[in-house]
Amino acid sequence: MPTITDQLSQFLAKKDHTHFINGQYHAGEGEEQITVINPANEEVIGQVAVGTKADVHQAVMAAKKAFQHDSPWRTMSPDDRGKILYRFAELIELHSETIAQLVTLENGKLIKDSRSSDAGGAAKTFRYYAGWTTKIEGETLDLSQPQKGGRQNFAFTRREPIGVVAAIVPWNFPVSIASWKVAPALAAGCTVVLKPSEETPLSALLLAELAMEAGMPAGVFNVVTGDGKTTGAALTAHPEVKKITFTGSTYTGKIIGKTAMDNVTGVSLELGGKSPAIVFEDQIDFEATAKGVAAGIFRNQGQVCVAGSRVYIQKKVFDKVLTDISHIAQKMNISHGFDETADIGPLVSKGHLKKVCGYIEKGQQDGATLITGGKTPKEKGYYLQPTIFSAPDNRPSIIEEEIFGPVLAAIPFDDLEDALQKANDSQMGLAATIWTKDISKAIKMIDRLEAGVVYVNSPVRSDPNLPLGGYKQSGIGRELGKTGVYNYTTLKSVNIVF
Repeated sequence: MPTITDQLSQFLAKKDHTHFINGQYHAGEGEEQITVINPANEEVIGQVAVGTKADVHQAVMAAKKAFQHDSPWRTMSPDDRGKILYRFAELIELHSETIAQLVTLENGKLIKDSRSSDAGGAAKTFRYYAGWTTKIEGETLDLSQPQKGGRQNFAFTRREPIGVVAAIVPWNFPVSIASWKVAPALAAGCTVVLKPSEETPLSALLLAELAMEAGMPAGVFNVVTGDGKTTGAALTAHPEVKKITFTGSTYTGKIIGKTAMDNVTGVSLELGGKSPAIVFEDQIDFEATAKGVAAGIFRNQGQVCVAGSRVYIQKKVFDKVLTDISHIAQKMNISHGFDETADIGPLVSKGHLKKVCGYIEKGQQDGATLITGGKTPKEKGYYLQPTIFSAPDNRPSIIEEEIFGPVLAAIPFDDLEDALQKANDSQMGLAATIWTKDISKAIKMIDRLEAGVVYVNSPVRSDPNLPLGGYKQSGIGRELGKTGVYNYTTLKSVNIVF
């Protein structure tokens, strides 16, 4: 165990962690628990309760009560609500090292990424949405509806908070993705029940403590820990939930979408990705391109929804670029997340490591050529070498299916049309990157790529003001930006005849 902050030491000393409902810890109705494992050394760092249907109901009803028109949260001015969110952001930043260390302990990611992406990213997101509380707008409209006796229309729209939000977040960025959902929902005036992943539940509970310290009224932000089949299912099926926001696999997203339709509940789904990186022969700095492609797939051990897991390289430079990326992968320092010199850490769990290794075996069976990696280098911990395949076309399963690990497949292409055909040949369409010095070529690609987010000459990164979401089976709706906060509002149309 590395040296951790006093705050984190006190938090972990609880050992058995319970739900956070209506402003306080709640022991829960069930006896079942989930053990939280440090993926770097396979040691137990704590246990959390598995939320039952009764626990979920209590959390949702607390959120519903906090949303009532006469509640402190609803009667609060937008400016005062913004001050609480801003204070929340400041507290996340103040305790960023504790948050980062906790994320690294339960997730395994490098501490530098936990600091920047999770703790730092969450602080930026809450600060961004703190400014949106005073900027939610409706419109005045000119109607052609005639009125008798010289009477007139005064028509307008107003945006109102949608109600209780069920936010279900994954384990790969447990704090930052939680902020993508919780911050805009609270900015809109909603209340939230957050269900973190069973792999990384502790950081969500720490966030709940900071929310109360920031001045959040009881019941506005609740956390129920547990699994998907029991806790998640109860939360998404609850009739008092008015909006479900989920980030995770396409398979689970489809189940949640069907459940939402049963109650006609609003839903936003940010689902799987199999994002292409497209490298043209006109690049001058191939070394920088190789570094960018490597960062796009090996960051966070490839456990990133927008990871560039397919790289299409123009034939003339295919061997050179592939060799450069392979050299980068081979030089990566594989170590635990608290090693400041590490380039790649462990995967999140034993089960996930086994799944990724299964894809590597299947890739070889399908005829793809293993260029480098593919081995588990340590006896303890869930480590995997950065892995690169070469394939002549899109047929191997490693190119078709989301692996969610440090596995890259390289495929050659002839020209722009061939690159577009290969890149769009996927059921998913979350993100894409283009590597070219020709801006005209880049614009043509942007126009025709079936992807919700496109970056040129850079791996994909998130920003609070840049909407994120996908085409096809990569999801429904968008998170972040203005769109993100409006997702948690409902539009009311009004006409006053006078």
